[in-house]
Amino acid sequence: MFCYQCEQTAKGTGCTVKGVCGKDPEVAMLQDWLLYGIKGLSVIAHKAGQLGVRDEAIDLFAVKGLFSTITNVNFDPERLRGLLAVLEHQRERALTLYREACQAKGVTPESFDPIAWHAETDVAAQEAKADVISIAARKDKLGEDITALQELITYGLKGLAAYVDHAQVLGQSDPAVYAFVHEGMAFLTETHELGEWVGMALKVGEVNLRAMELLDAANTGTYGHPEPTQVRVTPIKGKCILVSGHDLKDLKALLEQTEGKGINVYTHGEMLPTNAYPELKKHKHLVGNYGGAWQDQRKEFEAFPGAILMTTNCIQRPTDTYKVRIFTTGLVAWPGVTHVASQAFAPVIEAALAAPGFTEDAPEKRIWIGFARNAVMEAAGKVVELVKAGKVKHFFLIGGCDGAKSGRNYYTDLAQAVPDDALILTLACGKYRFNKLEYGDIEGIPRLLDVGQCNDAYSAVQIAVALAEAFETDVNSLPLSFILSWYEQKAVVILLSLLHLGIKNIRLGPTLPAFVTPAILDVLVENFAIKPITTVEEDLAAILG
Repeated sequence: MFCYQCEQTAKGTGCTVKGVCGKDPEVAMLQDWLLYGIKGLSVIAHKAGQLGVRDEAIDLFAVKGLFSTITNVNFDPERLRGLLAVLEHQRERALTLYREACQAKGVTPESFDPIAWHAETDVAAQEAKADVISIAARKDKLGEDITALQELITYGLKGLAAYVDHAQVLGQSDPAVYAFVHEGMAFLTETHELGEWVGMALKVGEVNLRAMELLDAANTGTYGHPEPTQVRVTPIKGKCILVSGHDLKDLKALLEQTEGKGINVYTHGEMLPTNAYPELKKHKHLVGNYGGAWQDQRKEFEAFPGAILMTTNCIQRPTDTYKVRIFTTGLVAWPGVTHVASQAFAPVIEAALAAPGFTEDAPEKRIWIGFARNAVMEAAGKVVELVKAGKVKHFFLIGGCDGAKSGRNYYTDLAQAVPDDALILTLACGKYRFNKLEYGDIEGIPRLLDVGQCNDAYSAVQIAVALAEAFETDVNSLPLSFILSWYEQKAVVILLSLLHLGIKNIRLGPTLPAFVTPAILDVLVENFAIKPITTVEEDLAAILG
């Protein structure tokens, strides 16, 4: 196996024996074949789309298949083999649609090599040909730099697919976005110049803005705009369920199914921001947040005295002590863990009632959340006044993924070192490094403004754009600094979106992606002045002049 799609990849170069995430060689191989096959599927679907024909089932499969290969989503080889079987069916369906479209248009259909870009489903054949579809094989054929750009595009498309899937679950979709997913995956099968590869990477970022817009509309249109809320972060006595991941629809269904059953529901990880949505927080048994970011889950889940529901990515290998009371749903899966389909959460509820629950209340502590774009824009007038009065001199966006690898204390130290006349915007699970510390306020505006999940990156972008409009300038001219942490592929596509918008001087850490070669880094530095983080003292001195 070889995988270097996440920040924690072994030795900073690539996982070759077993994934740091827990992925074994079999799962890695199956994911490689799934990606390979989706490229072939998209070649056909893209050509059919150019003739005006699309199929929703094919579109959805491509997106869900890509999402299934994101770090910490699907570790179950049986479910991955099931996806490969469906892929075979979808490919034949796409071929039929394409040939029918050609016949209707009077066009001679292209012939497709039955072997090229066709995923193997036979186990022996998969193993025998694994090296043929490997990253190493492409490096040998195309060189390090082109392969790096291919992987940048691939990881960006994976992140985009995650946002598209979340939005679709809540009824928001755009055929043009699905068409682009096919276009992008088909592009990866072709030969292009370096500049064209860079252009496609930026186009992934452009289309991702539309995907994030759809997700924002889905979440806020269904559950209302997040409101500034003080959420409890210490447990209370009673039976309990912990919900982790990112999916708001799953949380809502669980809250409805546990109504009146004497079970308290807690959020974990990226679900913390859901406590600020009006249609979710109205459920009184949604009592707060427990624990922190995804990488601490094994310790936190083991200590949690109830059932656990994992709704999307960020699952780690469960310990034996809680494996019987953790459940997965949606695309996330782990071998031997009970999977709940179609939001039928009765097994989760039964496990919660059988578990002891918390035996007493912990001392109460609350933190502020809910400063998404709507809330911040409502306070924009006050913020502009504070800036003009010299009471707010700088904005820092400190956010992104958290992780277990060393170097991430930088973000805690930075947040604490930011001057008292600055506001901090934060989002995604990276905020758990510092979101329970005390920062005070500036004339009633909290100095730490939690924008939400990584899925809420659209809010952060809109806040930056609104500030630029308020000061009649552009984002790069604002006293605003982006200091980002990355871990997986949603962070990659968010970065591509920021680069598409022309935002410069982004500081990225804790390490640069292993798949970015020196030559590609030079392109990013030259065109976007992207910078690796250094030390808190050096970076603050450079930012504040």
